Amino acid sequence: MSVLFSSIPFGFISTAAIAIGLALTHLYCGKLRFIKVPRSRWLSGAGGVSVAYVFVHILPELSEHQAVLEETHKGFISFFEHHVYLLALLGLTVFYGLERMASESRENQEEAGKGDVTTPGVFWVHIGSFAVYNALIGYLLMHREKPGMDNLLLYTLAMALHFVVNDFGLRENHKHIYDHIGRWILAAAIIVGWVIGGGTQIGETAIAILFAFLAGGIVLNVLKEELPEERESRFWAFGLGALIYTALLLAV
Repeated sequence: MSVLFSSIPFGFISTAAIAIGLALTHLYCGKLRFIKVPRSRWLSGAGGVSVAYVFVHILPELSEHQAVLEETHKGFISFFEHHVYLLALLGLTVFYGLERMASESRENQEEAGKGDVTTPGVFWVHIGSFAVYNALIGYLLMHREKPGMDNLLLYTLAMALHFVVNDFGLRENHKHIYDHIGRWILAAAIIVGWVIGGGTQIGETAIAILFAFLAGGIVLNVLKEELPEERESRFWAFGLGALIYTALLLAV
């Protein structure tokens, strides 16, 4: 058994443990009392970390990915050879549309006297989209833009805190059905993405596209939780989270 275990690459073991840890984040972060409404400073701090990761770590990488895409001159990919940031904009736009759909569904349901919750159809579209999003994050555990344990841990910390922020917003939109079904789907999606990542090998072009889309999605999903007035977000906590994590990224 020890011989078999020692033959497994350390990177495989570490990313497997991290994928499970990220899945558990979705399953159990809702039980943490200190992030309940009214909005906790911890949620704002987590949002600051997520945004810092995008602007200090991912977005600078997009300029390098731009050079990769410029070398690709085939089919659909060639359209983005001079517009890698369009992919980030696409990610932001897609998740903005999903958030508006959920908000309007809640408003319509409340006006109809059916409670402040989305319709089942909107729930499945919303959760299905975030399942793909989570699977992408799990997939990129195996295909990060920069190898190395330090970058893996930075990515893991940022995504774990990002999941806490997403979990808060999804639970607010979908209430009990999220706890009963949604969080389990999202947790499983992370593992599925990691499994797919372990069984496939993608090129730099695909990594560039995935990270660009992910960057836009993260920015929107964090800011939608921070900006509305009713969120009672804590600017100082958001700024402190962003500042500390930025210093950590620059130090590594």
